[in-house]
Amino acid sequence: MLQRAAIAGALAITATAHAAWPDDKPIEIVVGFAPGGETDIMARGLAPFLQKYLGAKASLVVVNKVGASGEIANAYLQRAQPDGYTIGVVNVPPLVFVPLTKKAQYDPRELALTARVVSDATLLVARRDSPYTSLQQVVQELRGRPNSLSFGYNGVGSNGHLAMLRLQQTTGIELNDVPFNGTGQSKNALLGGHTQFMFTSLTAVPQPDKEAVPLRIVSQFMAQRAPALKDVPTAREQGIDVVMPSDRGFATPRAVPAAIRLRLQDAIAAALKDPAFLKSASGYASVISYLPGDEWQRSLDAGQAALQALAAGMPRQ
Repeated sequence: MLQRAAIAGALAITATAHAAWPDDKPIEIVVGFAPGGETDIMARGLAPFLQKYLGAKASLVVVNKVGASGEIANAYLQRAQPDGYTIGVVNVPPLVFVPLTKKAQYDPRELALTARVVSDATLLVARRDSPYTSLQQVVQELRGRPNSLSFGYNGVGSNGHLAMLRLQQTTGIELNDVPFNGTGQSKNALLGGHTQFMFTSLTAVPQPDKEAVPLRIVSQFMAQRAPALKDVPTAREQGIDVVMPSDRGFATPRAVPAAIRLRLQDAIAAALKDPAFLKSASGYASVISYLPGDEWQRSLDAGQAALQALAAGMPRQ
């Protein structure tokens, strides 16, 4: 009898704690990439709107845990107390792909996807003064002169990295690849002329002709042209079968109570419809593609075999 009463009391305390979330304790939003990149920009842009829809007590702060293609941030998130006060922005494909190539510091199965925010187009970008205006030209150049062109990208396992690997597999080319810890670093290298190309996402270059050094989108690695890039041919349209989208959204430690995860999911959904947010997010509003966490997980599961096949061609670290 006493044991039953103790259990009932514990459950009541837990339910009260869930109902009180969020309290006056700050909620960390963990980002695995450097400030200034598209993941960081998305997190910082959404934070005040999540705060609005989570209630007056909510206080959110973005924390950058940079390195290893998001692995450091994902490991930090997995180890966090499952109380709802540490949430993370996760990037797909790296979330799933990195553990396929090495003994990672985290297990994706120990994280619960909360909501997808964007499904972004992966692009190949050059400076506008580059002589290369098509993907076919780039491939032809590298077939004649292997490793003669350098390509920046946002870390191992990123959408840009995997698009690059698929491009090499499909065409047989060899190129000089240059990984960076964030899209901002990769873009700066391209703008400064230290690399000739950058694999990146649409949200990193929403207005390529208005960058400090004007840029050109050479190709997009999507099944169909993105609505914002109707004049840019896909790789498939240029005879090269490479498709690699990029998803970003939120996750929590798996043990976070379902009630808290659902409340966070609802706040994300509401924020993404907020006219003020959509106005502030004009740089990436065109790629907002909300999915509840369980639906997002099912879409990841459906693509797992393709990522495993790609990882099989890489040395395991």
